Amino acid sequence: MKKSLKQIMGSGLAVSLLAFSLAGVASAAETTASTPAAPSKNLIVLIGDGMGPAEVTAARYFSKKFLNKDRLELDGGYYVGKATTYSQAGPYTSESGAVTDSAAAGTAFSTGNKTYNNAISVSNGDVAKPFGSVVEAAIKQGKATGLVTTDSIVGATPAVWASHVRQRGNQNAIASQYLSSGVNVFFGGGKTNFITKDEKGKRTDKNIIPDFEAKGYKTAYDKAGLDAIPATAGNALGLFAHNEIPYVLDRDYKTPNLPQMTQKALDILSQNKNGFVLMVEGGRIDHAGHANDLPANIQETLELDATFKTLVDFAKKDGNTSVVVTADHETGGLSLARDNVYELNVDLFNKEKRSYEVLDGILKNAQTADDIRKIVTDNIGFTDLSDEEVQLILKGDGSSYGRAGGYNAVVSKRLAVGWTGHGHTGVDVGVWAYGPIAELVKGDIDNTDIAKSGAKVIGADLTAATKDLQDKYLYPLFKVTRDSKTLFTARSLAESLDIKVTWDEVSRTVTLIKDSQKLTVLVETGAITENGAASTLVGNVDNGKLYLPLEAFKKLTGKSLTWDSLNERIVKN
Repeated sequence: MKKSLKQIMGSGLAVSLLAFSLAGVASAAETTASTPAAPSKNLIVLIGDGMGPAEVTAARYFSKKFLNKDRLELDGGYYVGKATTYSQAGPYTSESGAVTDSAAAGTAFSTGNKTYNNAISVSNGDVAKPFGSVVEAAIKQGKATGLVTTDSIVGATPAVWASHVRQRGNQNAIASQYLSSGVNVFFGGGKTNFITKDEKGKRTDKNIIPDFEAKGYKTAYDKAGLDAIPATAGNALGLFAHNEIPYVLDRDYKTPNLPQMTQKALDILSQNKNGFVLMVEGGRIDHAGHANDLPANIQETLELDATFKTLVDFAKKDGNTSVVVTADHETGGLSLARDNVYELNVDLFNKEKRSYEVLDGILKNAQTADDIRKIVTDNIGFTDLSDEEVQLILKGDGSSYGRAGGYNAVVSKRLAVGWTGHGHTGVDVGVWAYGPIAELVKGDIDNTDIAKSGAKVIGADLTAATKDLQDKYLYPLFKVTRDSKTLFTARSLAESLDIKVTWDEVSRTVTLIKDSQKLTVLVETGAITENGAASTLVGNVDNGKLYLPLEAFKKLTGKSLTWDSLNERIVKN
């Protein structure tokens, strides 16, 4: 059956999405341009990853019961409203975007633009374009910048501020982009991604940590190393775990906590006379929510609350700092009460000694019901497990969490809390603020308003940062053939490069024209002619789309386009 131009070249979706993304850039421009002066020299953004309303409430119950505190630090008059979190439908899945992931939400609150789940600060569509973040705009102002997290430092939430990739899983690329980002402080986990791997996932001899050191970054791998970094260091790279930093419940004294990492970042960044932008993430609230481990979740939320105090204390003393706190989404669908019983067993919230993560390996090695009973007794003090509860743990909860999932299900039921699942939910999240930014983010806002207001309050130009990036890079969909050749979607990339595309139904050819250059592709065979002469270039039709090699676009534009395979982007030289 013959295919139409629309089928061969792809739909016009990329055009409409591109128009939407540029509209987002214009919106950011109008926001920043309307500000006559910057009310704050410094901006701090604190993100509770996965921290929905129920998570905050659970931490407050714990605080009242076991810490003799009537309220959280967040409750001290800083609550200003709530934010919507939805993302966009994307090119890789059938998801509507009603429920976001951390990458899309992070792109929204770092750049002021919506995008699809998995995208790290790039636009939607077959040919994505990078969005500049508040951090990148602040660097242009001469400000110091830093990223701090209990997650891997190349996780989605820190990544959106200083890197750009189509897929958040490309973490080696994110680490590589950090090296040239200009960001001064990186503190978190993720050391494994700074010792890179090849395209097949095998570890190579390439270690980019010395590259950071050569650029003047002081490095640290434990609390003692963090303490040894002087405030005058200028640049610092702290990698305190191979992957994520252990949960609060599981850490030893060698691992710095979030307030400690944050304080060191403040010490370093505040040396800059032009001010700074700092993003801090309590990243493991989300992970505990995914696993349905409420005791671990509470401790991570309390650590974020303690970090907020560190930040607000600094801001109040400094007198020229705005602080804003929010979440990217809620995780797990936490409910405080379950099974139609109007009760919550807060007395049990402090019984767990170690998180499910430590318990996982121990539970996997259990052989008998007695083994399970002993493990549970040792970890949380339950001495009366029923046969049904033991079997649930032995069998697992049916998810990828296995026996640890079964353990968390048993604990949750005894705590009288429920979970809708192991994923994110679409509920609104809270917003807290201190300083001049508070007036800009109060009431009902969208997560994109965090970025727009953050840029506005420090006088940063998001539009200029975005333009600089879009003048250099394109992030197209691509395919790699069996003979290892990289090909690109013809129509969408051509349109991004201002190349005219036409279709001849009779000859079954696609013609691409730019100025005096002309390429014609016979879609049945992929054969290409250049200005009427046979070419060595070959096209490929796959699933109704025409793909062409980058050389074809170089010939048409006369530009020295380069494919950066690590970062999966075209560099416009």
